[in-house]
Amino acid sequence: MTLHRYGGAGIKEGIGMRDWLYRFMQGRYGMDQMGKFTSIASMVLVILSIALSRWYTAGMILNTAGFAGIVYSWFRMLSRNYAKRAEENRAYQNYASKVRRFFGRQKYMMNERKTNHIYSCPGCGQKIRIPRGKGKIEIRCPKCGTAFVRKS
Repeated sequence: MTLHRYGGAGIKEGIGMRDWLYRFMQGRYGMDQMGKFTSIASMVLVILSIALSRWYTAGMILNTAGFAGIVYSWFRMLSRNYAKRAEENRAYQNYASKVRRFFGRQKYMMNERKTNHIYSCPGCGQKIRIPRGKGKIEIRCPKCGTAFVRKS
């Protein structure tokens, strides 16, 4: 067996590095959204550990957590247990979508507050949106019918 120019065991002559890597990754899970997130978060932790190296304990904790995250993301990427990794990714995506939805709602509410007042009905707690700049107005709750006066 002669080694290819890339060297290393398992690489036969005539097989390029790309082909060898393709064959090696067959049947393995690979990278997904959770893997990307853990890899990026781990790299951020390692960079923060370098920035906080003057505080020895904080730097070491961040460095250890970053290294553990990198090992975990490589473990997931090279795993052959496809069903388990896919379920982990699905759970991550469900959680991430809830977080994105929460912040999307907060952004929408901040934009709404520029043009509208948002009041809660004293009777039932229903949120009611009233345009700004109309003075004192009587507001009738569409849900329970309670009327109350507020400044818009």
